[in-house]
This record gives sequence, structure tokens and C-alpha cells, in this order.
Amino acid sequence: MTETTPTRVVTERRGHVLLIGFNRPEKRNAADFALLQQLSLAYGELDRDPDLRVGLVHALGDHFTAGLDLADVGPRLGAHGLDMVPEGGLNPWQVDGQSVSKPVVMAVQGTCLTLGIELILASDIAIAAESTVFGQIEVSRGILPFGGATLRLPRTVGWGNAMRWLLTGDMFNAAEALRIGLVQEIVPDGTQFERALALAERIAAQAPLAVQATLANARTAVRDGDAAAEADLQPELARLAATTDARVGMESFLSRVPAVFQGR
Repeated sequence: MTETTPTRVVTERRGHVLLIGFNRPEKRNAADFALLQQLSLAYGELDRDPDLRVGLVHALGDHFTAGLDLADVGPRLGAHGLDMVPEGGLNPWQVDGQSVSKPVVMAVQGTCLTLGIELILASDIAIAAESTVFGQIEVSRGILPFGGATLRLPRTVGWGNAMRWLLTGDMFNAAEALRIGLVQEIVPDGTQFERALALAERIAAQAPLAVQATLANARTAVRDGDAAAEADLQPELARLAATTDARVGMESFLSRVPAVFQGR
């Protein structure tokens, strides 16, 4: 009898939004190797499919994630780290030189440890339930964060704030996450998914090529500096101005009728 791979990540299309849900609630959504691979495949689907415009990452159960399931993943660590991205996938933490081209919104609750924080840092907007607790606790386990926290947390929250949490492994609450800019909104417990979905759908209603170009230019500025981003502005403006969506946007402006963008 062949053993089947458990479903660790569930996906659902909601219009132009791809819902990506952690599905290991009995283990507080700790990420085993199957979850890592399935999450990578979901990100690959989001990136490839032109009908999908935004990803929304959430979690089933009471907790977003307890972090890495070291018992399952630890033995898979090799001399060059962890190879977890199957063919057709894309590294959700985007620390291998390839980035997802579309925005990702996140809804977190309960416990959000290690790779959960790093997934927030690799995404674009994060909504937290008010009782969420966070922790970048790798130094307490004898390893370092390897999903981008050392790169992105200092840039996002400032050096001192980042070192306060990276080097101590201490836990912090949603209010602190909001104060330092790790999350963008705190909402009552149980409403984080609905709020994140509303934002994802708002983004999905905009011109998708323009959204993707805006995201790409902002990333260029962060990664390569202002001069590189500035050099792209006029060529990207000319490219977008020639699209059907730019015509639709202008017609909407003149007629005051809401635009329905086509992504071309």
C-alpha cells in the first residue's frame, strides 16, 4: 500500500485571490517538509497563473505556525542547507534570488514563530489578531534564522528593534509587532482573515500589471538602490500607458464608472 502525502496546505481561488492555508492545526501548523513543499507549489501557482492577482496566506486552527518541525526537517538538512522547492514551486521566503511577482497579504493569529515572521517579512501586508504572540527564537535552538529575518527585519523595523528580538529569542505581542512595523493592522481575534481578504480583494480590483510594476519598482529600490529604481520609472510608465488597462482606467476616470481591469 502506497503512503499518500498529507495535505498540509489547502488552496482555494476566490475570484482573482488565491487563498493559501496552513493545514496542520493539530501541530500548531508547525512546518514539516510536506508543508514547506506544498507551500512552495502554491506560491509557484500564484506566480504563474495570469488570472491570479494576489495571494492571501492564512492558517487553519488557533495558531498561525509554531515554526519549523525540526524533528521532521532536521534530518533533511544537508551541507548546503535545505532543498525544499520542488519543480514548479517558488521559495515563499524568497531568499534564493527569485521573488513572487504578485502581492501577498497575510492573516496571522495565535502563535507566530520563526518562519512565520519571516514569511510576513517576505510578504507585503500583514494583519494580526490582537492576541497573536511572535518570536524569532532560533538562537534558543542553536541555529540562526535562515528564511530572511537577518536580511529583512533590520530593514523593516530598524537595527535596534531587530536585534532586540533576533538576539534574545524573546516573545513579543501584537502591539509590539505593530509598533515596530512588522504588521500593519491589529484586529479583534477571529476577524483577521476577513480583514486580510478585504484588503486582498481591494488590491485585486486594481490594474494587475500596474500593481505588479509598482511592487517590482519598490523592490528594486530596496534591493538595488534608488538610482536603479529611478532608471526603470519612465520605461515602465511608457509600457503601462500602452496597455488596455490604462485605457480602461482613463475611461473610468472620465465616466466615473468603476473600472474592470483585464490584466492586459
